[in-house]
Amino acid sequence: MMKRIELEYQIRSSSSVLFSRLSTASGLAEWFADNVLVAGAKYTFVWGNTNQSAELLSIRPLESVKFKWLEAEEPSDFEFLIVLGEIIEDLSLLVIDHVEEEDEEDVTKMWDAAINRLRKAIGS
Repeated sequence: MMKRIELEYQIRSSSSVLFSRLSTASGLAEWFADNVLVAGAKYTFVWGNTNQSAELLSIRPLESVKFKWLEAEEPSDFEFLIVLGEIIEDLSLLVIDHVEEEDEEDVTKMWDAAINRLRKAIGS
């Protein structure tokens, strides 16, 4: 059974720099996949000899990017939300994903590692 998970990460960056890493092929290739190919709303993520395609469902500049895996069971979307703290204006990245309950720990570790690569890519 699929379960929705929300993972929040503190990021030291401007929202424009972070957004470019979440919404462009070159930005996503810095931390999320080895390579990213874009054709219209179709993004193909390449990891070594494996690739997986997703459709860009929505994009709100400097706020969020949402994708849906094309060859996955429902729900198969994942989303990046940029959250700006109201009081001290710290920046967080909220990752929303759907996982099989038994895979939650492994998927969380995968996102942790990916976000560490993102932080290094932006110097956070």
